[in-house]
Amino acid sequence: MTYIEAIIFGIVQGITEFLPISSTAHIIITEHLLGYHFPGLTFEIYLHLASVLAVIIYFRKDLINVVTGFFAYLINKSANHRTQFMFGIYILIATIITGTLGIVLKGVIQDAMKTPTFIGVSLMITGTFLIIIERFRQYGERRIENMTYLDSIIVGLGQTLAVLPGISRSGSTLVTGLWVGLSRDTAVRYSFLLAIPVILGSSVLVIGDLSNEMWSVIGLGPLIVSFVVTFIFSWIGIVWLIDFLKRSKLIYFAIYCFTVAILLILFMDPNVVMDI
Repeated sequence: MTYIEAIIFGIVQGITEFLPISSTAHIIITEHLLGYHFPGLTFEIYLHLASVLAVIIYFRKDLINVVTGFFAYLINKSANHRTQFMFGIYILIATIITGTLGIVLKGVIQDAMKTPTFIGVSLMITGTFLIIIERFRQYGERRIENMTYLDSIIVGLGQTLAVLPGISRSGSTLVTGLWVGLSRDTAVRYSFLLAIPVILGSSVLVIGDLSNEMWSVIGLGPLIVSFVVTFIFSWIGIVWLIDFLKRSKLIYFAIYCFTVAILLILFMDPNVVMDI
């Protein structure tokens, strides 16, 4: 892999990771365009680690509050820390659901699913749910202190759908969070913090797949560059998305998903291209 290609992969992963447009889909599209094929999810998970590092640093105050509040409530049962304790519980519940179902579904997700048509259809599904939540569902007003166990279960189940290439993790957690009546700010914060244990857990599952072949094919230098670039653009993506959702609508991401899906099926699917 050249350094230019490493930068391209880093930009694509960083910008798309936290937008509701599926970073996995865009990485696979980039692989097709650049003529690469990375078996399994090892390289994607590697880049995801850079993205989660950006989340950890950006939301460090929130993380510290949740962690300290969680253990303070365990020790002292102080009412002042109950909200953060319960928020930590809700993060754990959604993570356990996603992790458990993810392990079960791991054997089902094959490279055969990384086709332009499959990804295109998945992007359309993502876009459809973004439209539904934007047009046919009023935003709720419930904040962290008003969350329930059922909220975390539903969001955890929604997040599990992101194991399918083309289904956005951030999109699925945002949509399900808004669907159960969380405020936009709460749904966004919950979505970002859920990314941390899910991505770190996914990394543990594939750590055995890291091989000398990956390091030799990609190269140490390009791997470092792609990681740094991913971190930088993930940070930019976080800041931009939070600002965007304060003043605009999810419908624009839905339009983007449908546009990319149609272009994928028309110009990258071998069967469609041959017919044309």
